[in-house]
Amino acid sequence: MPTRRALLALMPPLAVAPWIAPRGASGIAQAQEPQPIIVSSKLDIEGALIGEMILLALEARGLKTQNKLQLGPTALVRQALLSGAIDLYPEYTGNAAFFFNQEEDPVWKDAAKGYARARDLDLARNRLVWLQPAPADNTWVIAIPQRIAAAEKLASLEDFAAYVRSGRHVRLAASAEFVESAAGLPAFEATYGFTLTATQLLVLSGGETSATMKAAADGISGVNAGMAYGTDGALAALDLLALADTKHAEPVYAPAPVVRADVLARHGAIADCLAPVFAGLDLDTLRGLNERIALDGEDARAVAQSYLQTKGLLR
Repeated sequence: MPTRRALLALMPPLAVAPWIAPRGASGIAQAQEPQPIIVSSKLDIEGALIGEMILLALEARGLKTQNKLQLGPTALVRQALLSGAIDLYPEYTGNAAFFFNQEEDPVWKDAAKGYARARDLDLARNRLVWLQPAPADNTWVIAIPQRIAAAEKLASLEDFAAYVRSGRHVRLAASAEFVESAAGLPAFEATYGFTLTATQLLVLSGGETSATMKAAADGISGVNAGMAYGTDGALAALDLLALADTKHAEPVYAPAPVVRADVLARHGAIADCLAPVFAGLDLDTLRGLNERIALDGEDARAVAQSYLQTKGLLR
């Protein structure tokens, strides 16, 4: 999945110009025809998956929608929402820390408090409504092969820190951003009291988690740990364990639908419609659904539809 943190800086206005023209090319009001709810998402697999769920759930309720999924990176999609070019998309609660320049506030490490802060700030400043989040956390994690975890009795980052301090072999595959960002590896090191030297790091160009996880799983260049995201679909397939962040070094990145307040006022059913969809998206569920797309090659809409049907949310 593309990183959710490196792309948060606001894009120049020209970057979103194609999406901020008034609705209806002629500019003529169309009172007879209700405006569709424009649903968007980011470029990554999980964004497409959850975006398709939103579209299907709204359509099942009889609401007219327009599909603008996989529009672009975080900054572009966020700006499109602020401009009114789109109406609704799934965002992560932890990203609000960056939106409002509050990265140092520990509130983002608490799921309920972080959601409440994001909800209150965006409503007051931008008239954006954060609806019920999913009980999942797609934050950065460090993952190791299950065979090593079992042999060395490693389950948490506290265990991993002790393993590093003992002088045992550790080599972590990661992106430059994860290694250098204060919110990445340095946060884990400071919280758990360990340090990885330059020789204990394999910094991969691009640093997609698909590459870092594969390096850890296959032992490429001596790697036995890899940067990942909490809901990465390949964790189980590659037989990797995401080490538990018991001391909450990382902010919580819970997916939640974010909608413009004026759109919600016109379509009050949106909140009730999406609440049961997101309520079922716990960590294991999202990992499994993402795996079906990323590894099994299934279509995101088909996976979303089968999930909603299984849950009784679609006829």
